Amino acid sequence: MKLFNNWIKRVFDFIAAFSGLLVFSPFLTAVLIVIWLQDFKSPFYISGRVGKNEKVFRIVKLRSMVTGADKSGVDSTASNDARITVVGHVIRNYKLDELSQLWNVLKGDMSLVGPRPNVQRETDLYTQKEKELLKVKPGITDFASIVFADEGQILSDKENPDLAYNQLIRPGKSELGLFYIQKQSLFLDIIIILITLISIISREQALILITFVLKKLGASTDLLLVSRRKAPLKPMPPVGADTVVTDRIKKISDHDHRA
Repeated sequence: MKLFNNWIKRVFDFIAAFSGLLVFSPFLTAVLIVIWLQDFKSPFYISGRVGKNEKVFRIVKLRSMVTGADKSGVDSTASNDARITVVGHVIRNYKLDELSQLWNVLKGDMSLVGPRPNVQRETDLYTQKEKELLKVKPGITDFASIVFADEGQILSDKENPDLAYNQLIRPGKSELGLFYIQKQSLFLDIIIILITLISIISREQALILITFVLKKLGASTDLLLVSRRKAPLKPMPPVGADTVVTDRIKKISDHDHRA
């Protein structure tokens, strides 16, 4: 049954990605030209991400930063990051780089819906519980993509964006990703895609809908509070650990993992 569901999901992903690339190709071409004209550099940003079964693949994104920005060693990006170009701010605000990732869906590296792929420096820090996120294909969108769509704003005033990401965003993001894996279905994927489209128009309405869906699926009270995003984010331990991350370089030791 699981194999059949995976096959249905792959067929849906392929048809949707192919159709999306076909429909948006004129728009994407125009955006690519604008990106190229700002500095006459490649309009694409191609980088390694950790996918299903911890296999590294090359994700295709529209370049929103100056060339060589990844050499800084900073993986989390605040909205006021000096590396972001003028055109890049528009790309990030309207999530235009998600459209180019339809190519990764078409290839089979990603799904339309699934936990967002991360760089290996981050996945190396995963707890054993979080490693379960790497047992499925990563996606363009999911619960966490909508709940933490304001990631850049969250990190904008932080001295160390990478550490702040691990303390404020990673715990809720991983928990939402794991919950999706438990409940995943083609019907749920369609609902998440629709709410993602709604979030472009009204993030507040999207958060209400996400919370409603999570509640119907039996999410815990704590997870519902995270999804509603009414309370200020506070440093929390990542899923599967008892201590808050204080050093991004050091992986949480085994004795910190929950049984």
